[in-house]
Amino acid sequence: MLENIGTFIDKYIPLKIEIADIVEIIILALVFYEIMLWIRKTKAWIIFKGIAIILAFTLIASVFNLNTILWIVNQTFSVGIIALVILFQPELRKALEQIGQKNFLSDIISIDAGKKVSERFSDKTINELVKAAYELGRTKTGALIVIEQKNSLQEYVRTGIDVDAIITSQLLINIFEHNTPLHDGAVIVKGNRVVSATCYLPLSDNMELSKELGTRHRAGVGISEATDAFTIIVSEETGKVSVTQGGQLLRNIDGEQLRSLLVKVQDKNVEQKHYLMRWRGKRGNEKKTDQ
Repeated sequence: MLENIGTFIDKYIPLKIEIADIVEIIILALVFYEIMLWIRKTKAWIIFKGIAIILAFTLIASVFNLNTILWIVNQTFSVGIIALVILFQPELRKALEQIGQKNFLSDIISIDAGKKVSERFSDKTINELVKAAYELGRTKTGALIVIEQKNSLQEYVRTGIDVDAIITSQLLINIFEHNTPLHDGAVIVKGNRVVSATCYLPLSDNMELSKELGTRHRAGVGISEATDAFTIIVSEETGKVSVTQGGQLLRNIDGEQLRSLLVKVQDKNVEQKHYLMRWRGKRGNEKKTDQ
C-alpha cells in the first residue's frame, strides 16, 4: 500500500515547486477572481447560476446513465458555447474595455498613509441631492434620480444620454425642467457624478402598489427590485418626495429623512492608516438601507 501511495504522489503530486509555479498560481487566481467579480456585476451572474443548475442535472444524468439526456447535452454543447458568446457580447466587450483601462499594479498593491476616507459619494453630493429634490418638489417638477450602489447599472446607463458631470442641484433642476431634451426618463448617479439622463428603467409589477402611483414611481420601485440602487422620486402631481430601495417604497419624506437615508447609502468610513504596502482587495463594505 505504501508503495502504491508513493507512486500516486510521484505521478500526480510533484513535490518540487519552482518560482514559476508560484507565479503561475498567483496569475491564475487573479484572473479567476477578476472573472468572478465581472460576472457578479452583470446579468451574467443569473445566467451563470442557470448554467450551474444545468451542469448539475447533467452530472445526475451521467451517474444514473440517462443516455437520452446525455445525448442531447452532447449535441447542443458546441452550439451552446457559440450561443453564450453571442449572449454575453455586450458584457464581454465592456470587460475588454475595462481591462485596457485598468492599472493592475495600483489595483493589486497600494501604499497608504495617514487618514483614509472610504465613501460612496461626498457630503456635498448629499447636500446637492437634497436641495435639488425639494426645489423640484416646490415647483411640482417630476424627477427620478437613481443612485448606483454595489450592483452595476451600466445596462440602464446605455439606454440614456451620457452626461458625465459633477452633481449640483442646478444641474439636476435643469435636467428635469419641463420641455427640455433630457427631462423625460431617469437620471443615473454614480459616486459624485451624473452619469446619464433619459434612462429607461424596468417597471414594477407589484400589485400591492397604490393605483394612484404613476409610471415614475413604478419605475423607481422596479429598478430597486432588479438592483440594490437607491432611488429618489419627486411627484409631478403633488411635489412630494419618495424613495425606494430593495423593492420598498417610502413615500412623502421630509428633508431630514432624505438626508439620513442618503448618509446610510453613503457608507462613510474613516480609518487611520500608517505607511504600509498592502494587498488591495475588492470586497465591498456596502450596506442596504432598511426602509
